[in-house]
Amino acid sequence: MNNHTVQDFVVKGKEVFVGLEDSKTTWKLAVRCEKMLVHQSAMEAKYPVLKQYFANRLPDCTIHLIYEAGFKGFNLFDRLSEDGIDCVVIPPHMVTEPKVNKVKTDKRDARRLASVLENHDFKDSCHVPDKERREDRQITRTLIAVQKDIIRTRTRIRQFLQFHGIAVAIEKDQWGREQFRALKNLVLSDPLRISLSVLLTELEQLWEHQLTLRRALRELCRKERYKRAYEIARTLPGIGWYTAIRFVLELGEDLSRFTSGKKIAGFLGLTPGEYSTGATERKGHITGMGPGFVRATLIENSWAAIRRDPVLLGKFHRVWKTTGSKKKAIVAVARMLIVRFRACIISDTPYAIGIVH
Repeated sequence: MNNHTVQDFVVKGKEVFVGLEDSKTTWKLAVRCEKMLVHQSAMEAKYPVLKQYFANRLPDCTIHLIYEAGFKGFNLFDRLSEDGIDCVVIPPHMVTEPKVNKVKTDKRDARRLASVLENHDFKDSCHVPDKERREDRQITRTLIAVQKDIIRTRTRIRQFLQFHGIAVAIEKDQWGREQFRALKNLVLSDPLRISLSVLLTELEQLWEHQLTLRRALRELCRKERYKRAYEIARTLPGIGWYTAIRFVLELGEDLSRFTSGKKIAGFLGLTPGEYSTGATERKGHITGMGPGFVRATLIENSWAAIRRDPVLLGKFHRVWKTTGSKKKAIVAVARMLIVRFRACIISDTPYAIGIVH
């Protein structure tokens, strides 16, 4: 009996567990069935090729597939789900691996993923937002990128002026749009004038892109799907319209997938890291997991929140007094604020200032 016949006998009509290691051009696969590795393969990273592989190698099987979240997003998950294949997307740091393992290859990773899936040796998989919300939230992520480009371009212009000794009567904290636009009137040599004109044109275009994206976000605030969650988010102290819609697009309009406040705080990396063994207990900085820009925005807005809600201010002072650190205190406030946000969304009630839960 040849290997192919053995494989058909083992997997035909049974549950199989497929580990897929993703890269730009190639997919490495490992297939397990009944605690055995039954096949390994490499193929071009195209979905029709994968689909044909399943049809040829795993006919009549119940297929479960796992791959690590990465640069390609969730398009593979969408296509597998449409074809009725159970798919798990796992954060890379959630996959267990022996501490002594010093060898890493895509082939080994595929085998490890298949084993992890078969034994269910992972704690949490990625929550995959539906395609509509993924596309809507791209607006806010693009806006973040544009805002960073604006800062970089502004810095380049000011460094350009300093490098060429061009003095302008503008203080460091007074640089606004009018001040940058006034630079067009500087009398410069042709090379410098051309260079500065390119930088100023780029800045104007970025401002236009920023305005377009902010208008699109305003429209999303009124979209029926997000409207109620957005309205509740706006009731949080220190939260403006921009932050509110970002929270809704990133976390979702239904937060019931977070079964507790601890879950949502952990998702945003607001829980302390810990390395304890035996009688030694050591807790460190927050884990920093999850979307960093959401966590940073939440902490920034918490400074405004403590000026509006005495309960949050009390939390800030208690932690500050205990730890002696304002940073730890404001992180504790941010954690409390996001936990309350989850409770408000689930109960469909606005945030109440000054209420101790």
